[in-house]
Amino acid sequence: MSEEPGSASRQGRLLARPGLQPPCRNPGTRRLGLGLRRDGLLMLPEVGQHQRLPLLVLLHGAGGHAQGMLRMFEAQARQADVALLVPESRGSTWDVIMGGFGPDVAFLDEALSQSFGDHAFDPDRIAIGGFSDGASYALSLGLANGDLFRWILAFSPGFAAAPSAAGNPSIYISHGTEDNVLPINRCSRRLVRACAMLATTCVTRSSKAAISCPTIASLPHWRCSHRAVRRGLDNRQ
Repeated sequence: MSEEPGSASRQGRLLARPGLQPPCRNPGTRRLGLGLRRDGLLMLPEVGQHQRLPLLVLLHGAGGHAQGMLRMFEAQARQADVALLVPESRGSTWDVIMGGFGPDVAFLDEALSQSFGDHAFDPDRIAIGGFSDGASYALSLGLANGDLFRWILAFSPGFAAAPSAAGNPSIYISHGTEDNVLPINRCSRRLVRACAMLATTCVTRSSKAAISCPTIASLPHWRCSHRAVRRGLDNRQ
């Protein structure tokens, strides 16, 4: 992989797209093998021989790693027949938070290109999600690449920094009302209003907790469809 990110990466654009590979036949979890100190994981559930998988790209929070995110979601992803691609940031958090898009976009693009080249994924069921810093990054990349990601799943995001919007992804946002690090009023509620201005479908959920990270089974049916109904975050939920 080139040390210097290209112009697409600096604009937050991902160029990899799913192809026409035969369905996945090698379930399990494996390293991406694209980085030394920091790399990532790909988890493929056991599915029918001719089934194309939905794919969820999962992004960790600040100081996090792929194994931690996988522990949170692997069992439920396997139960839901959802593949997980879990990259690690090049630094302690994602590039746009450190100053601008670039190396993390390039790494994710290479990880997607490798995964798309080796396995069969349903192009209509590809989502990106994350927690905390990873949620902010998922919103930023998801909005900039809505022609790739049909759903964006943001668990306790702080902001979105897409340089431009592409496509029309549906968005799911969850946030704890007791979050003192990324307060819900300054973060998710502001983001919901911004999504409404973009005419983007946004499903939201809040809970009386410091952290709100729902199970895959409780999420909107992005595994089957990317249609949803928008409603606002409500303290009473």
